[in-house]
Amino acid sequence: MNYLFRNSRIKLSQGLLFWREIGQGTSVIFLHGSWNDGSQWVSLMEYLAKDMQCVAPDLFGFGESEYPDLHYSIDLQLECLSEFLQALKLDRVVLVGDSLGAWIAASYACKYPQNVSGLVLLSPSGVETEHWERQCHQMQSLIERSPLVFGLMRIFKPLLRLFGSEVDIGADLRQKQIMEGYPVATQILFKRQTSEILAETLNQYLPALEVPTLVLQGGKDEAETIDRSRTFSRLAARSNLKMIAHAGNDLTSSCTGLLAEEIREFMTQKNLQHTQVQRH
Repeated sequence: MNYLFRNSRIKLSQGLLFWREIGQGTSVIFLHGSWNDGSQWVSLMEYLAKDMQCVAPDLFGFGESEYPDLHYSIDLQLECLSEFLQALKLDRVVLVGDSLGAWIAASYACKYPQNVSGLVLLSPSGVETEHWERQCHQMQSLIERSPLVFGLMRIFKPLLRLFGSEVDIGADLRQKQIMEGYPVATQILFKRQTSEILAETLNQYLPALEVPTLVLQGGKDEAETIDRSRTFSRLAARSNLKMIAHAGNDLTSSCTGLLAEEIREFMTQKNLQHTQVQRH
């Protein structure tokens, strides 16, 4: 049986939220990554549609949802998620999240554990590691770097090498362009006070998190990202880490079928109970 996507919008306190929906059966909510929107999950949702009701919102400030003039934070996004789930009359859900979406999903589960029956998290952000603060400062510096500075760096690249600097100017420029295309993600991750970001990290909450959790991580991803996934899994009370050795940072596009199998197996093993999305 072929299932068709249904696109919907709903008025929440902060504005209009857009979401995609497909399938029938048990209900799973998909939260997209930092540099993406809900369309990230389309192929995976098609795999799962025959036995799951798949719902993928665009978070506020992303995709086709509104961009309200707000101070964006993890707390703001999880309260928007809470209002969205209440509007759909979902009392208990499985949350699937990637990077920033995984941070929001895990934060929601820590705050409202009674509403979450399971978590599947891809390369979760929001975990403080040994090198987290250094990486955060590097990204903040990159955001502030002007086109003039990039030009000068290209000119003096041979001289920089003489002093032991191996900066990949092209990679930095591409990353800056990505961040400029996703200003809300950039604000949440890097353009806030360090103390505010640290207050929303998950380290102190994970030991008490009793929600069954599967962490999926590409083995060829960046070392810092792999370290975050390992730290998350080590801290979370009921977490299992699975490394996908051949994958990088693109699990949803390069390993769609495998992700679908992992989600089905996780939900079967944990015997998770779900509530179906109500029509409105």
